[in-house]
Amino acid sequence: TSVVMLCAAMAAAVGAADEPNYIIGRGIYDMTGPAGEINFMGYANPSQTGRGIHLRQYARAFIIADATTHKRIVFVNMDGCMASQVLTLTVLDMLRVEYGSLYTEDNVCISGTHTHSTPGGFFQYVLFDITSIGAVNQSTQAYANGIVKAIHIAHANMQPGYIMLANGELLNASINRSPTAYLWNPAEERAMYQHDTDKLMTVLKLVDGNKKGLGMISWFAVHCTSMNNTNKLISSDNKGYASLIFEEMMNPDTLPGKGEFVAAFAQSNEGDVSPNTMGAKCIDTGIPCEANHSTCGGKNENCIAFGPGKDMVDSTRIIATLQFEKAKELYDSASIVLEGPIDFRHSYLKISNQTVEFNGTTVHTCKPAMGYAFAAGTTDGPGAFNFKQGTVDGNPFWNAISHFIADPTPEEVACQHPKPILLPTGEVTEPFPWQPSTVDIQVLRIGQLLIAAVPGEFTTMAGRRLRIALHQLLVQQGWPDESQVVIAGLAGTYSDYITTYEEYQDQRYEGGSTTYGPHTLNAYIKNFERITTDMIKGTPSASDPRPFINTHALNLYNYPLPVIRDSAPSGSCIGCVSKDVLSAYTVGDLVEVQFHAGNPRNNLMTDQSFLTVERLINLDQWHVMYQDSSWDTEFHWDKHSIISSESTATIIWRTTPNTPAGTYRIQHHGYYKPLFETPKPYTGTSGNFTITA
Repeated sequence: TSVVMLCAAMAAAVGAADEPNYIIGRGIYDMTGPAGEINFMGYANPSQTGRGIHLRQYARAFIIADATTHKRIVFVNMDGCMASQVLTLTVLDMLRVEYGSLYTEDNVCISGTHTHSTPGGFFQYVLFDITSIGAVNQSTQAYANGIVKAIHIAHANMQPGYIMLANGELLNASINRSPTAYLWNPAEERAMYQHDTDKLMTVLKLVDGNKKGLGMISWFAVHCTSMNNTNKLISSDNKGYASLIFEEMMNPDTLPGKGEFVAAFAQSNEGDVSPNTMGAKCIDTGIPCEANHSTCGGKNENCIAFGPGKDMVDSTRIIATLQFEKAKELYDSASIVLEGPIDFRHSYLKISNQTVEFNGTTVHTCKPAMGYAFAAGTTDGPGAFNFKQGTVDGNPFWNAISHFIADPTPEEVACQHPKPILLPTGEVTEPFPWQPSTVDIQVLRIGQLLIAAVPGEFTTMAGRRLRIALHQLLVQQGWPDESQVVIAGLAGTYSDYITTYEEYQDQRYEGGSTTYGPHTLNAYIKNFERITTDMIKGTPSASDPRPFINTHALNLYNYPLPVIRDSAPSGSCIGCVSKDVLSAYTVGDLVEVQFHAGNPRNNLMTDQSFLTVERLINLDQWHVMYQDSSWDTEFHWDKHSIISSESTATIIWRTTPNTPAGTYRIQHHGYYKPLFETPKPYTGTSGNFTITA
């Protein structure tokens, strides 16, 4: 009965469109970066260096073309901290080789989920490469190859279809981590909203001409920081796992990343939005932190937010499940049929040199600079050296340290006020620029939906102001009142945070990380209005020059050094079991096996796996049940010491009450590096073991 009702609802939803007015393609591909020895991007914690995999990273690509004009857009949702400028430009250069001018910076949008548990080093700006000790070309290439492959797959399976939209509120999955800064916004503006974070989820439902599901895109604002800065396993965090749950439902009996239906849980204006819904507490006392500065006893290091689960893995599961359940509800009920043209505009914008009107005065944005509160971190992951959020006064000691790098000019100090400048990044160009001065701004149109792709992290109220400004513009230009505007976050280039002018005055972490000064948001709104107007009027958008990729500098400061040699203890071998499984387990038990291993940087095992959990079928056939992309498995890689060539791979499988009884084995796959030779493949196999109910 439910299936009949669902089919009827789908038929009714698309009834307004006689024939499919869009051509839709979707693709998914593995983009997992190096699983060992690379610092994770997000928390800027030097000790958070990868040692394995919990969830692989995937690129999910959607191509939507106008069935009449064949004008098209590409939206890519990547399981990574953000799109970076060098990554975006690398992808575009790769696409140009195969497709010419079909896919360019104008119509290709790459948006990151903002997971903080994936390899870093994929930047051409020093500030973002410090904790990774330089650029990591292996990360950049893995990400670029995965994104391009996902676009290839989407391009190859384009077919006529329909797109429906639905909106709904998701509660209990997010809190504001800087509520005191939010209160600086005008009272009359805050009175327009019930919550201090955006609870609205927007879902696109993509179906083919026969109403069969092709894909789903959800936008909801919440940080991917359920996994905290002690985690050392690659993880796509709450949004990545939500995608895997949705795809498992729509692609039964397939392994992750292998199904035809593609579900993307995309990021929005999550700048001040945390998934750690139990809030920030002092880890030494258990009482709430001091609110204005997020400190405990005057120090910030012990003020950390947790929840809602018993640990970070459980919290990831809960926040992912909440997003999945709301997205499924909206997918099933989607009834707003998107109709109308496909269009787009893009502009390279020198954001560090923009003029805007503010309170009747002409003001301007600033050269990049980071404040003291930037170093304080957030309650999702506090910084070190006792920097505090809410700092508006400098410190002579840290001023001396930071000014050793470069001295901010008096003009920059005045421009960034009240931010005390800790790092005057716009004044430094060695060994290459520290932060971008030119960023991407982009809008994509699908009928009555406008997607604003922003190059950073807009706070809740900053995102609301941008959406309202663009919606008002659309209506003024003749679009219907029901037109929709969504923000796609962390797209194209990463330029840190964007707060409102009022929030900036409080200098919480988000304000201290608003790179281009207090008028950054107004500059973005002005220029998004400009390119949106150009799109509506059918005129080209003015653009600053495309940024230059300093390939020489990236290669010169590439990290880490290549693997020299892998070895095993005397009398053993790479792939040999060092600690075997037990002979029998019951459902719910944890199964663990350890192997002598090669360095996972030797081969990323792209679209493969460092592990397989296999069940014996028909007495002589082994069927793969789980891989390293599965929620219930973990691949841990540990090197004996920095200088040692020996390492181990520990594979953990958490069985569940639903695990089928039977005979199993676990295999470990990888590559090892002999001295003076290229890496060679190997496989290790555990003993057989049984699972009983």
